[in-house]
Amino acid sequence: MSESKEKTVDVDKLLKNKLKNVSIGELEEKIANVVSEMVGEDYKCTINEVKYTLFSGADLHVKIELTYNAEE
Repeated sequence: MSESKEKTVDVDKLLKNKLKNVSIGELEEKIANVVSEMVGEDYKCTINEVKYTLFSGADLHVKIELTYNAEE
């Protein structure tokens, strides 16, 4: 007979949404840096409409735009 391996779910961990502790400004900065590095040009990121979900997630609107510098 084969042994069944049951996985227990840590409900407390699921209900503590650690994303609420993340700075939106810092997240915008990090996303902009990654996109800029990937594309090779400066981009900015704006996050709004953040809705935290019950199970440690978040729904949000992310806007990424090319940074315009009139001096260049």
